[in-house]
Parts: sequence; C-alpha cells; structure tokens
Amino acid sequence: MVERVGAGDCLVFQIRACQSIRIPVLGIKYEIEEIVIMSPKLRKYMVLAHLWTAGLMAPAFALHAISGGLYLMDIKGNASTERVSLPETASLDFKSDTLDADVRQLLSNAKIKHDFEYVKNRGSLIQLRPTSRTYLEFKQSDKGLTATRIKPNFVRSMMELHKGHGPQLFKSYQKLVALLLLLVVFGGILVGLMAKAYRRQTVTAVVAGVAVFILIGFII
Repeated sequence: MVERVGAGDCLVFQIRACQSIRIPVLGIKYEIEEIVIMSPKLRKYMVLAHLWTAGLMAPAFALHAISGGLYLMDIKGNASTERVSLPETASLDFKSDTLDADVRQLLSNAKIKHDFEYVKNRGSLIQLRPTSRTYLEFKQSDKGLTATRIKPNFVRSMMELHKGHGPQLFKSYQKLVALLLLLVVFGGILVGLMAKAYRRQTVTAVVAGVAVFILIGFII
C-alpha cells in the first residue's frame, strides 16, 4: 500500500515482508531507509541456491569461457580427415524432404557404421551431427558424391559444443545453462542489494559494468 507521511515530502511503500522504503517525489531529495525485502533465513536459502546453481553449472560456464577465449585468440583446434569409400552408384538429393532417412539408408547399403542424430544441410555438403565428436560429411562434386570421416581434437570439440553443434541432449542442457546463468547473475545482484553491508558496492559494480559494456560495445 502507499501512504503519505511527514509533511507530504515523501511516499512510504509498505511491502509485505519489507520495511519502509523512502523514495524521491517531485524531484525533492530524500534519504533511503534500510530495505529488508526478505528475512535473513530466506536470504540464506537464496545464497545457498545461488551457490549450488553456480557450482552445478560451472563446467558449462568454463567450457564457454575457455572456448570463446581461444576462438578470439584464433585458436580453433584441428581435425583429422579420412576418405570413406562409397559405392559407385551412391547418390543423395540434398534437397529431398526425406534426406535424413535417405542418409541412413545409404549408410546401411554401404555397410558404414556411424551413429548420428540429425543432418545439417549446408547446400553443397551435409554434416551428420553431432560434430563435437567423429562425424561424417558428404559433399556433391563433379565426380559425384564423396564422404569424409572427420575427427576433431579436444579444442575443436569444445568449439563445436559452444556453437550448439553437439548432441541434442547437450543442446537442451545449454538452454538450461543459459537460463540458470541469468538467474545466477540477477540472483547474486538481488542478494547483494538485500545485504546492507554490500548494497552500495553492488549498485556501484552493476552501474560500472553496464557503463563499460555500453562504452566499449557501442560507443568507442
């Protein structure tokens, strides 16, 4: 609820489980009283949830940070290639609506053992993903259909996972990580704002971070 107090120079919002919050009205300067949005016990649970979420997602955070940093330093990993023999009559129509089934039938007819989850069509070539591990690549050429087995090294595998070219289950995991990353960031800010000792530092850090992001990303 909202009620006017004193000489009408401020508003006090009474919020459930909160103490009063003084805010400026009509451009007049006011002091901000201590804000207690949640009880210490609930705040403790939020801190624990924040720590557990960050800990469980740490491997994914590290993967994206390391692979992204290496990519920016032009370290993209390597892959070994091996030509795969195909029957002379082997062919694929990359524009077919049944391309996935056609590929599986071709592998079966050629007696090539290879498990894949989905086909990525790049126009003149197709990749059998996930490409974060050994995969096959088919290419249309003047000499007909060719196939290559590609084995990425560890760095290349990290790059492929980062780009979302991994297994379907890992892609779903990445979506969850993205959501949890936002929760960790904003949860950490919220916890900082609820702690009187860290409130000023939290606000300063957030404002500084936003300013630097905008400055180097869109202005300089």
